[in-house]
Amino acid sequence: MSRLRAALDPKSVAIIGASDNPNKVGGRPVHFLGKFGFAGKIYPINPSRPEIQGHKSYASLQDLPEAPEMVIVAVAGDNAIAAVEDCAAFGVKIAVVMASGFGEVDAGEGKAKERRMVAAAHKAGMRIVGPNSQGLANFGTGAIASFSTMFMDMDRAAEDAKGHVAMLSQSGALSTVPVGFLRQKGIGVRHTHATGNDSDITVGELACAVAEDSEVKLMLLYLESIPDKRYLEELASIALDRDLPIIALKSGRTDAGKAAAQSHTGALANEDRVVDAFFEHHGIWRAPDMRGLVEATELYLKDWKPQGRRLVAISNSGAVCVLTADAATSVGMPMAKLAPQTDAKLKGILPSFATTTNPIDLTAALLSNSALFGDILPVIAEDPAADAFLIGVPVAGPGYDVEAFSRDAAAFGKQTGKPLVVAATQPSVAQAFAANGTSVFPTEVEAVTALHQFLAHRELMAKTRARRTALAPGEALIASPAAETTMLNEADSLGLLAARGIPVVPHRLCLSRNEAIAAFNIIGGPVVVKGCSADIAHKSELGLVRLGVNSADTTGDIFTEMEQIIAKNGSRFDGVIVASMAGGRREMMIGAHRDPVFGPVVVVGDGGKYVEIVKDTRLLLPPFTAQDVRDALQSLRIAPLFAGVRGEPPMDLDALVDAVVKVGALMRDPAARVASLDLNPVMLGSEGQGCVVVDAVVFHGV
Repeated sequence: MSRLRAALDPKSVAIIGASDNPNKVGGRPVHFLGKFGFAGKIYPINPSRPEIQGHKSYASLQDLPEAPEMVIVAVAGDNAIAAVEDCAAFGVKIAVVMASGFGEVDAGEGKAKERRMVAAAHKAGMRIVGPNSQGLANFGTGAIASFSTMFMDMDRAAEDAKGHVAMLSQSGALSTVPVGFLRQKGIGVRHTHATGNDSDITVGELACAVAEDSEVKLMLLYLESIPDKRYLEELASIALDRDLPIIALKSGRTDAGKAAAQSHTGALANEDRVVDAFFEHHGIWRAPDMRGLVEATELYLKDWKPQGRRLVAISNSGAVCVLTADAATSVGMPMAKLAPQTDAKLKGILPSFATTTNPIDLTAALLSNSALFGDILPVIAEDPAADAFLIGVPVAGPGYDVEAFSRDAAAFGKQTGKPLVVAATQPSVAQAFAANGTSVFPTEVEAVTALHQFLAHRELMAKTRARRTALAPGEALIASPAAETTMLNEADSLGLLAARGIPVVPHRLCLSRNEAIAAFNIIGGPVVVKGCSADIAHKSELGLVRLGVNSADTTGDIFTEMEQIIAKNGSRFDGVIVASMAGGRREMMIGAHRDPVFGPVVVVGDGGKYVEIVKDTRLLLPPFTAQDVRDALQSLRIAPLFAGVRGEPPMDLDALVDAVVKVGALMRDPAARVASLDLNPVMLGSEGQGCVVVDAVVFHGV
C-alpha cells in the first residue's frame, strides 16, 4: 500500500468545490470524512464561504497552510483541468477527479484533456484517480473521498464500516451496488473504490495497493475493460502470496480479439474467452453476474481450508435431497459415499423408513423426534469421505425444535471445520441458523451454487499456486508482439515445428516433377500431395490438396497441375509437398495467437473441418504445465472418448499434451517470433502411437 498510501490513507485532504450542503457532490466528501472518523486534516476550498460543515474554508489551494496529500476535485469541465494543474504545481500527491465529460463521452477531445491532466500530474510526481470517478472509500481509515449516496445511510458504529471485503470498480455505481447487497446480508466492507476512466491510476494498480491491506480477506472487482494486464498479473501474484481470493465481474466486449480473425484460432479464441483463460490462469474467479460476485461472500470470510468438493446433504424432505443431488451433480460436486460403519450407525439411530445413504433423508420423523438431528450429525462428522455439508430445512415450525437444530448445526460445523451451508426458505428458520453463525441460503440450489463457487475457487487458487511453483523461471520468457507478420509456407511451418520436437507428418518438399516422383517412391503410397505457397493459407478451396495418391506418375502429374493452379492464382510457387497418409483415432487441433492485451494464447481441442462449428476447444495462457493441458483436454465434450469406448484402447493423451506444452513454449520464445499458428488436423493415435501434425499454418513476425 506504500506506493499509493496517499490514495488510501492520506494525512490531509482538501476538497476543491466544497459545499456546505452534504447532498451536493462537493459536500458529500466533507460530510463523510467527518462521519466516518477521518483523523487527518480536512481543508474545504470554496472562495464564497468562510466555513463549510464546521471546517474553516479556504479561497484557493494556494491559501492552504500546507500541500495536502490528497485533493478531491469536485468542479466540472475545464475548471477541473485547471484544478489538477494547480494541484500538481502545489505538491499534492493524489488528485481524485470527480468531474465527468472526458474520455467516457468523447474519444477525441475528451481523451486529449485526460492526457493533458495526466502529463501535468506526472511532471510533478502526482497521481490521478479518474476523471469520472465517484471516488475512493477506505472505511478502515475513514478516508472517504467519495460522493456515493449509498454511504449516507451507513453508520460508522455499525458493521458497515468494519468488514473485510474490498470492492474495486471502474464504474461508480458498480462500486457501491455490491456493497448494498452485502449490507443486506450483514457483511461489512473495508474498501470500496471507483477509478472511473482509469486515465492514470487503474483499477488494477489500486487493487495491488489494497491487496496489501492485511485486513482484507476477499477482493471483488468490476471491470468494463482491460487495456493492460500488467497490474492484474501483479495483483494475482500478491493475492496468491496472501491467500487472498479475488472474484471478478467483467462486462462488455473489446476489439482486442477481432484482429486475430486471419486464422481458425482467431475465430475460436475471441476476446471474452481469452479473459476467461486469463482469470483462470491467475486463480481469479470470474463471476457471471452480480449475484455470482457477492452471493458466496460469507463463505470466503470463514476460516475454512477445504480439501475437496465431495458433498453430504441432510434434509427432512426427500424432494430437497433429490434436488440437492441434482444441483451438486450439475456443477461437478460429487455426492460423497459414506463409509459402511457410518451407514450402520445411522441405521441404528434413524427409523427404518429414513434414507441413510447420501443424501440423507430424515423424513417427517424429525417432527416427532427433534433429537434425530443432533444424534446423527456427530456420526456424519466422523466420516472421512465428506468435504462439505448441506443441511436442508424447507419447512419447520411449531413442533420442531429449530433452536436446537441451529445449535447442533453450529456445533457440527465447529467439530468438522469443513464448509457447511443451510438451505432454509422460512425467515424464522433461516434467522435461527444465521444467529448461530451458519451460512444460510433460501434454496438448496442457491446454497449449492455458492458452495461450489467457494470450493472450486479454492481449488483453482491451489492449482495456480502449484503451477507457479512447478514452472522454472526460464519458462517466463515472452516475445514482444511483431509489428508486421508474414505467413510461412507449409514446408517451412512443418520444419519450424519439427525443430521444436513437435511431431509432424513425414514429408518432402518437391521443386520439380521428378522430385515429386522420387518422393513418392521413397515415402511409398498412398500419399498426400499438396501445393505449397506462402501466399495461400486455405489450399483445399483451390484444389491444392489430393489425398490417397497411389502411383509415382500420378504424383508427378499432380505436381504439374498444382504448379499451374498456383501460377494462375497469381501466387508464389514454393513447390509441392508429398507426405505420408497419416492415420489416427481422432482429428485434434492446436492453435495459438498473440492477443494484443493478454499475450500468447493457445487453443486445443477437437479438430477437423468442422472445428469452428463444433467449437469443442479450451484456451490456455502460457506458461502452463502438462497437468494444465491434461485438465483442459479432460474438460472437452469429447473427453470420454480419450479413455476408449466399446472395447477401443485409450488414446495417446500424453503425446498430445507434450505437443501442446511445446507449442506454449514456442509462443513464449522471443527468438522464435511466431505470431500465430494453426495445426489442424493433429492426428491422435492410440496409446503408444503418438500424435502427428498433418497440416500447419504459421505466421511469423517480420
